[in-house]
Amino acid sequence: MGEFKVHRVRFFNYVPSGIRCVAYNNQSNRLAVSRTDGTVEIYNLSANYFQEKFFPGHESRATEALCWAEGQRLFSAGLNGEILEYDLQALNIKYALDAFGGPIWSMTASPSGSQLLVGCEDGSVKLFELTPDKIQFARNFDRQKSRILSLSWHPAGTHIAAGSIDYVSVFDVKSGSIVRKMVLDRQHLGVTKSRCIVWGVAFLSDGTVISVDSVGKVQLWDSATGTLVKSHVIANADVQSIAVADQEDSFVVGTAEGTVFHFQLVPVTSSSSEKQWVRTKPFQHHTHDVRTVAHSPTALISGGTDTHLVIRPLMEKVEVKNYDAALRKITFPHRRLISCSKRRQLLLFQFAHHLELWRLGSTVATGKLAERKSSKFLFLGKNGDTLPLSKNADHLLHLKTKKTIGFSFFTHVASSNCQGPENISCSCVSPCGSWIAYSTASRFFLYRVKYERDNISLQRVSKMPAFLRSALHILFSEDSTKLFVASNQGSLHIIHLLEGNFKHLHTFQPQSGTVEAMCLLAVSPDGNWLAASGTSAGVHVYDLNHLKLHCTVPAYNFPVTALAIAPNTNNLVIAHSDQQPLPNDKTMLYNPLPPKNESDVFLRRTAHAFKISKIYKPLLFMDLLDERTLVAVERPLDDIIAQLPPPIKKKKFGT
Repeated sequence: MGEFKVHRVRFFNYVPSGIRCVAYNNQSNRLAVSRTDGTVEIYNLSANYFQEKFFPGHESRATEALCWAEGQRLFSAGLNGEILEYDLQALNIKYALDAFGGPIWSMTASPSGSQLLVGCEDGSVKLFELTPDKIQFARNFDRQKSRILSLSWHPAGTHIAAGSIDYVSVFDVKSGSIVRKMVLDRQHLGVTKSRCIVWGVAFLSDGTVISVDSVGKVQLWDSATGTLVKSHVIANADVQSIAVADQEDSFVVGTAEGTVFHFQLVPVTSSSSEKQWVRTKPFQHHTHDVRTVAHSPTALISGGTDTHLVIRPLMEKVEVKNYDAALRKITFPHRRLISCSKRRQLLLFQFAHHLELWRLGSTVATGKLAERKSSKFLFLGKNGDTLPLSKNADHLLHLKTKKTIGFSFFTHVASSNCQGPENISCSCVSPCGSWIAYSTASRFFLYRVKYERDNISLQRVSKMPAFLRSALHILFSEDSTKLFVASNQGSLHIIHLLEGNFKHLHTFQPQSGTVEAMCLLAVSPDGNWLAASGTSAGVHVYDLNHLKLHCTVPAYNFPVTALAIAPNTNNLVIAHSDQQPLPNDKTMLYNPLPPKNESDVFLRRTAHAFKISKIYKPLLFMDLLDERTLVAVERPLDDIIAQLPPPIKKKKFGT
């Protein structure tokens, strides 16, 4: 493999939003995850835990509940009082329905999946019926005196349990009336709390109700008599979430101390048929609050304030002890947040509500070992040498998606007058650095960037056409004369860029009978070919000279995670989530740029095209600036943890 000079970039100050809810779908083996900024992500657990879909968030849409219903339909609800349904093909929100009960704190689907139940701020529990295209309000249950923070449906669909402040209520679904109320004890280790918040409930088929609360207890109740059966004190802080296995032989809870506890139903004695719930395993994979948990047939899933999605396989349920049995900790989104202008050596960083444009630093050194090894703005030189910068990286632009008032320390600040604080869904800077495009869920923006010595100016391209209202992926051609936009309706638009203006050239419509959105684009360096891929279909290759579909690469068993078209050869390279680089074990790929004037032994050692380097922190982006220069954007996890609020302090032995 050839030698490269590498820009190691660590000034992308990206901090993912914390995880608020998870919902596991056993039928499709998919996991829906909502974050504190309203973003919803969907992971395909059968496809190596790949994040195959996402819905950008909104500041006014704080999600508090997430659930799957009949027909693979996904719903969320939050503090704005609305219920949302998501279109999993077009990757947008189908509709929003006001429940008229104030902020919604909890939601659950019936065992059949044909009904939704929501718990509201005003103490009401509301029942909705699912129709083919929407949901329809059915009726209210008896109103309570305090907000409904948690809900669980009995597996038979006859009763529900509702957690409030200081008590758990059991409702009869048919009449909507309360049949039992269990009052919780506020005492914890001899200290009486001012209130006891029931953060989670679970209703088992034998009539047992499990509650978790702010006093640090896991309690089991007999719903028929309303009596306490068993109480487990497991934390000095809140127990915030609970999830039960489908077989009802185990459940998992998460605490505000960052600990996840696993409970299992085991025989009282080896020869006894009587069983009891026993806390078997504690796991400490989080540094902060565990706000939500899920229980799949083979794993425990948890997420919280520290932004990590942790998937811990249950070793007794995993048949083959291979890579699938390893602990997974997912922190970063599986989509591109960074784009590069190779000609001007610029990087565009995408945040939730703004973009940052940086110019890379430079060095005149060639390979002498530098003293400043710990600096963030360094090159790696010959044989791993660290080279000092002769010019530091420059922060050129800070582009916001909404107007703000206040002093800015950046070189240039601009606002786009966006109606409402929508999150940015995708963005891109052109290879020449003269164009910046980005999109939210409802608006598309295009800017012309001009450079005059040390000054930079922006000119927004006005009157964008209606069909460019929303984009899932944006890409510029290598010569920066064309803009490719993938919409959420499955269309691909080609825009010809002029000086401060544009012209619509063509639109590739989706294949008949499908509206699947295209999430990945790749254009050939010569500008003749465009490759596009969705979440499940094969890769489509378009002829840009004749503006027609050229061919479709057959669909593979795993989704596409990355696309590229090689220069010179125009070979299409596709990466899939199973991370298998070769078609089969006998296939060989060779280095196209072998070293010169070296021994045969060294040539054989460097012949293969794949090389592994483990010197980097988590990588969010890597690209070639030229044949001998790489740029790598790292994001150390310690830097993210340092910017989070402090965790609950726990006393350690000997301190």
